[in-house]
Amino acid sequence: MDWHLLGLSFITVFLSELGDKSQLAAIALSGRCNSGRAVFFGAAGALLLTSLLGSLAGGAVAELLPTRVLKAIAAVGFAILAARLLLFNNEPLTDSEQTP
Repeated sequence: MDWHLLGLSFITVFLSELGDKSQLAAIALSGRCNSGRAVFFGAAGALLLTSLLGSLAGGAVAELLPTRVLKAIAAVGFAILAARLLLFNNEPLTDSEQTP
């Protein structure tokens, strides 16, 4: 096992999940019920399953397409998202989004 890759993956996911919607949902659920352990195992199981599915899908796509093509697709996708957010986000702000 590549321990460096394991540690890097753990740190990256751990930092990206801090303050995420799933973590906030787990906090809300554990505050409402008496079994924090059930919420923990449910949230951990869901995160493990989504990570497994993402890893399997990523591995399958990596087998089909060369790395250079995958990087190009990712770059174009991020550029499109950035352009849409910067240029085409002309929706008026609602009262809750406006600052006083």
